[in-house]
Amino acid sequence: MSKKLYPADVLGRARHVLDAWDQISSTLAFGDLDTAAMTTDIDRATALASRMKSLEVELVDLRNQRDAAYLSLWDKIKRVRSGIKAVYGDDSSQYEMVGGTRRSERKAPRRIS
Repeated sequence: MSKKLYPADVLGRARHVLDAWDQISSTLAFGDLDTAAMTTDIDRATALASRMKSLEVELVDLRNQRDAAYLSLWDKIKRVRSGIKAVYGDDSSQYEMVGGTRRSERKAPRRIS
């Protein structure tokens, strides 16, 4: 991710500057930059940040739902493999077909001295 070109608290700083600018002179302008333009930009940035936060919450919920679905699928996979192993044996082609490692193809355990 690239380095951001603005501080993390840019909205707070913008509000602070706008408040101080209003206290100094609400009619003071710098070319086409006036308090109305700054207020518009602050409102737009606030709305975008709020929408992003809402989408992040929605994304967390979707991830939780996906994880629950994956967990359910994984439990079913394990049950099917166990059932195939129980019916056909752990060295059968059927067990290998459902993703199990046949007993004859497993590596022998190594002793650690």
